[in-house]
Amino acid sequence: MLVRRLAETPEDFLAEPRIGPSGRVVVAAVAGDLCRLLGDAPTSAELAPLSGSDPKTDRNRLAVALLLCWLLSDEWCRSNAPPRAVLLELLRSGAEELAAHTPSARFVDDPERREELARFALARLGQRPLGETLAQAQDRLTSLSAAERARVLEAARGAEERARAIREALAKKAAQEAADKWTRE
Repeated sequence: MLVRRLAETPEDFLAEPRIGPSGRVVVAAVAGDLCRLLGDAPTSAELAPLSGSDPKTDRNRLAVALLLCWLLSDEWCRSNAPPRAVLLELLRSGAEELAAHTPSARFVDDPERREELARFALARLGQRPLGETLAQAQDRLTSLSAAERARVLEAARGAEERARAIREALAKKAAQEAADKWTRE
């Protein structure tokens, strides 16, 4: 249901986030509206991190936060309203984590990224898809996660680098031993 909601994201939530004088949507205002919709009123200080100053570093993060606002305005979320602190943490650090690995448009266009965003949001809110155990939900999120994929690739690169260094050290040692043996003879 949440995945379908992301596929049907309206244009207003896909619009360019306001950063300085450019962009259309003030993400902090949308987040404030979401909090009020869910029955709580955040302070300006709590919403301040949902503003941006540098388009290069903030654009994708704010666009992901905007998508999360759309996703969490669903009727299901309204009837299971999370605490304000949890919601704002998802919109701040959760959006930043997702934006570090995936362009915001992919969370609407790509079925796997839609599912990742929905599952990520549910997990951060302490929920899981209906009919799944906690282990199943965590396993599926891990298999979809772009951040997890990046971590695994980085670990594989590190392991390959260590293996290469060991091979080079062994080859150097073998060459030294051969040279020592030749010198003794």
